[in-house]
Amino acid sequence: MARRVVIIQGHPDATSSHFCHGLADAYAEGAKAAGNAVTRIELAKLDFPMLRSQSEFESGTLPESLNGARDAIVSADHIVLIFPLWLGTMPALVKAFLEQIMRPGVAFAYQSKGLPRKLLSGRSARIIVTMGMPAFAYKFYFFAHAVRALNRNILGFVGIGPIRTTLFGRVAEASDAKRRRWLDETRDLGSRAG
Repeated sequence: MARRVVIIQGHPDATSSHFCHGLADAYAEGAKAAGNAVTRIELAKLDFPMLRSQSEFESGTLPESLNGARDAIVSADHIVLIFPLWLGTMPALVKAFLEQIMRPGVAFAYQSKGLPRKLLSGRSARIIVTMGMPAFAYKFYFFAHAVRALNRNILGFVGIGPIRTTLFGRVAEASDAKRRRWLDETRDLGSRAG
């Protein structure tokens, strides 16, 4: 069955192409070849402010530049988030985007009692992270802390699940053959929309 797939490419540099762009291309190719509908969001091409207060988060208006992204995420079956690891976590642009999109009324709803209602339940996600360090070091020495926080505190909080993660380490030093293998792996993930 065809799925609606949203690919959020989170490398903040809009001036040149990076491996994250290639991974987004590969995932999109695989997903489209399998008959899925694919929407791509390039965060570096969007212009939006950072949130600076709780009241802005809870009752402010979503910037018009993010309406399309919001609508794509709300109507998606599967969300793919691709970004490079910067200072041990997602780039600030990715966090700012998620803070804008994952607002009350869009991603969750406050209730008079108990925990907020999860408005994005029924969607799965794939997180793909590139990094300079070996992926096993990030996973086992640093316990993939930023990815775990993203999964639990943002995506899981709004009901997205299951959430699967793919880590690519030592990307800058990787051979062309290894990069091609990673692109093939990502294309295969796209073909399964998983």
